[in-house]
Amino acid sequence: MPVKKLSIEEFLALALQYPVFDVRSPGEYLHAQIPGALSLPLFSDEERKLVGTTYKQQGKQKAIKIGLDYFGPNMRGMVEAVEKIVSDIKTNETKSILVHCWRGGMRSAAVAWLLDLYGFEVYTLIGGYKTYRNWVIDQFEKAYDINVLGGYTGSGKTTILHELINIKQTVIDLEKLANHKGSAFGGIGQGEQPTQEMFENLLATELNNNQKETFWLEDESQRIGRLQIPQPLWLLMRTKPVFFIEIPFHERLKYIVQEYGGCNKESMQLSIERIQKRLGPLETKTAIACLHKNEIEDCFGILLLYYDKHYKKGLQNRENFESQLNKIPCLHVDSITNAQKLVTCLTVNI
Repeated sequence: MPVKKLSIEEFLALALQYPVFDVRSPGEYLHAQIPGALSLPLFSDEERKLVGTTYKQQGKQKAIKIGLDYFGPNMRGMVEAVEKIVSDIKTNETKSILVHCWRGGMRSAAVAWLLDLYGFEVYTLIGGYKTYRNWVIDQFEKAYDINVLGGYTGSGKTTILHELINIKQTVIDLEKLANHKGSAFGGIGQGEQPTQEMFENLLATELNNNQKETFWLEDESQRIGRLQIPQPLWLLMRTKPVFFIEIPFHERLKYIVQEYGGCNKESMQLSIERIQKRLGPLETKTAIACLHKNEIEDCFGILLLYYDKHYKKGLQNRENFESQLNKIPCLHVDSITNAQKLVTCLTVNI
């Protein structure tokens, strides 16, 4: 059957069943991609640059000829790569695949033609990845039914989110998507964060999957590490009810010491220095001195006081924050008990 062109909604629906092949260059793919898409580059980064430059300077026909020089020798390898992936999917009896490039132009058309010729049932995306990105941005403009999990640093909010999932609550874990725990220390031991564009792609997918549900988000500042929650979504979060886990300072401090006490001291010092303008020169110097004297609890006590003050200020900056705030007193950092208290409080407030 001929190659069929799909709208973004049709494309994403079929992507739940069939493999998606991204034929953009490796560099484009590594920067950001449709979640779950597989890289099947028509050109290398260098080849793409040369073809693009030729197109602008010498015209379409010359660029196509150069492109064919690269495409021809790779045809068999591309077919065999797709064939292997499709053969591993036992439920894909029709050998259906989806293909896209940047704008739905010649790259996806060329690969789709080859794979269709070989016998695959091929679908392409109208407008390519550019259309997908427009769809992503649209997801942040929608009105979602959100409950916000709040609490001072050290309240174990991430572990509570995990427990909420266990008791069948719907959760979108922003820090997991951002690969960062949120504070100046949140990147320690976490590895590289995704690009801003990839973070948005992942988040848009989660929002779309849960748009008909009431879901939980952790209360965050707009920035998570070096990434930013898209402005429309963050502003929407600021209008939603906050279920605030209220845990005594000493219990939170004990939890933070357990969580970060064994971290590399050099990484910890860099993180402290990152907030020194807001922490203040004296507190910064004292915290670093405590760190290197192995007085970890004293060091973290200084930092926790700072984060409490910072979080409280952000909480009070919400419009009508007092009416939005549902305080839930908790004795300890205990995700199972505290998640149950959250759900009970939510039920009472419905």
